[in-house]
Amino acid sequence: MSPDSPEPIDLHAPDLYLNRELSQLEFNFRVLAQARDPRVPLLERLKYLCISCTNLDEFFEIRAATVRTAQQFGGPLPPDGIAPTRALELIHDKAAMLVEQQYRYWNETLRPELNAAGIRILAHSSWNARQKKWLHKYFQDELLPVLSPLGLDPVHPFPRILNKSLNVVVVLEGKDAFGRSGGMAIVRAPRSLPRIIQLPPEVSGGKHDFVLLSAVLTAFVDDLFTGMKVKGAYQFRVTRNSELFVDEEEVENLASALKDELASRGFRPAVRLEIAEHCPKAIVDTLLQNFGLTENAVYRINGPVNLNRVTQVYDLVDRPELKFPAFKPGAVALDADAPFDTLRQRDVLLHHPYQSFQSVLDLLQHAAHDPDVLAIKQTLYRTGKDSKIIDHLIAAARNGKDVTVVVELRARFDEEANIRLADQLQEAGVQVMYGVVGYKTHAKMLLIVRREGRQLRRYVHLGTGNYHSGTARAYTDFSLMTANPEIGNDVHLIFQQLSGLAAPLKLRHLLQSPFTLHSGVLERIEREAAHARSGKPARIVAKMNALNEPTVIRALYEASQAGAKVELIVRGACCLRPGVPGVSDNITVRSLVGRFLEHSRVYWFGNDGKPEIYCSSADWMERNLMRRVETCFPLLDPKLAERVFEEELANYLADNLQAWILREDGSYAQVSPAEGEMPYSAQGALLAKLCG
Repeated sequence: MSPDSPEPIDLHAPDLYLNRELSQLEFNFRVLAQARDPRVPLLERLKYLCISCTNLDEFFEIRAATVRTAQQFGGPLPPDGIAPTRALELIHDKAAMLVEQQYRYWNETLRPELNAAGIRILAHSSWNARQKKWLHKYFQDELLPVLSPLGLDPVHPFPRILNKSLNVVVVLEGKDAFGRSGGMAIVRAPRSLPRIIQLPPEVSGGKHDFVLLSAVLTAFVDDLFTGMKVKGAYQFRVTRNSELFVDEEEVENLASALKDELASRGFRPAVRLEIAEHCPKAIVDTLLQNFGLTENAVYRINGPVNLNRVTQVYDLVDRPELKFPAFKPGAVALDADAPFDTLRQRDVLLHHPYQSFQSVLDLLQHAAHDPDVLAIKQTLYRTGKDSKIIDHLIAAARNGKDVTVVVELRARFDEEANIRLADQLQEAGVQVMYGVVGYKTHAKMLLIVRREGRQLRRYVHLGTGNYHSGTARAYTDFSLMTANPEIGNDVHLIFQQLSGLAAPLKLRHLLQSPFTLHSGVLERIEREAAHARSGKPARIVAKMNALNEPTVIRALYEASQAGAKVELIVRGACCLRPGVPGVSDNITVRSLVGRFLEHSRVYWFGNDGKPEIYCSSADWMERNLMRRVETCFPLLDPKLAERVFEEELANYLADNLQAWILREDGSYAQVSPAEGEMPYSAQGALLAKLCG
């Protein structure tokens, strides 16, 4: 190296990486921005506000809880180099800012706009005499019989408070029937009652008048303490660590071990305390002491502590003009009565939710009843309640097919549901497997083996999203259905690997975590960097939900330094820092938040004029690339490959209405049409193109 050559940049330097937790919090600001967008219908804005609250709950249950665990027990620092104690301080500051904005928008804008539209969420202070009388009777008839207030004294120590349950701490004055002096009591809201109460029109005068259960509970809590004076009643809610800890190598029965863990999940260590804004400090300190928390875990709330419950109003109010216009998914050229005939002729690609998930169900239903189908194999991560997928698999087993299902018991927050469906499938004669010890099975695969004349033919479905009809209407995802024998053999080998104890198998087309996907992505990124260094055109376009894997980030930095153009569409957390001089000048990162949750993962590599495009179940995250079973499949049909590029990559890069650009400092700026530029929505364009 000559004396004048600049020092090489250390791509491991912490300041080149954004903090994962802070980046994830940034996503919720973008969701909240949808709630504040006047172009969005009113009830949809309410829904976005509630989604931002629910997302924040899960953030504390998982991400903040993970950081707190690292603070207590140690561990390696993340690539950004921020120690857990400092990270928790930064999380508190950013989360407090988000909470303040959520409630300010609720109190000052959204609630008044709902009221003006005839949808009233009535505060205690606004109840008239007739409403108050009806609500008091509701309290006495519905709440009082199931409430069990607990006075705090040496005999009744502080109770165990269930994760995210609504509670009221009551300050009392006077003496009770046994001569005990007043102090504090805890009242937990019944879990069996709805959190939103709709008042009858003849009582309230309005067709859509609602009251939160929390408001009723605090308004009439003095009925529980006859002869004593209630000096104050303050709502609170505690959020707890919801990660499950099961040492799979030490348990004989994973399902049984998970059941034991689920029973205690609601009482794991606390990570956040939400408390009414006007609650006295002495009471807050008492709660903190009992939950083992410090001041940076407190969030004072100017409104209901369970604001996300207001989302029920969306379903209770039938006002189509205040919601997104209904749409009908477009037709798919797959013969529901003879799907195998279609797939022998060509591959079929579905773009959900613009094209119906029903075609996937039709394929499985037909296979379940086709006498020539011998076997069905499928992975299940999330399915939803009353799933037709389960019905079809059970029907197939009862019709004498060999049915094998890999059920991932550790799908976060769906563990209990997946244990039940595994039991249901086994009772019907389905062979159920729980995946691989230490690796969640997150791949989305369906394999159908059919006898056709003297040969067996494999039909395959591969997807970027779950086998879940509900999310298929709200999430963007891709489904590929094919009879390609080489892809069919790859999927067969993966199932063989999952069900047996085989060594890693060589696949022809698919990339698979934890074996070849990480290295395959790195090889393709490095290939683009090599093209750039050789003076050839080099470009990477990739869309995913999150990006945090440091070796992939460093490879992208190196590709940028070589001159390759890197365009990333990352919905949520992104730890790559774009726009750093000499490092990521050639990298842009955008996020899109719209009507549908962006969920598909698509990777495109220019490959010197011979582009490759893949769809995958995996984000570029450490867990997906290293600790999960994932699949990544190419689009071999040139027309389908071009379609995916245009619909899912070029289309989103052109959006100037719902896209956000990640800046070097980790903040996001919303894109808007340039002067003279036509407004363009990627999701809107797909609705117009693909839907009926």
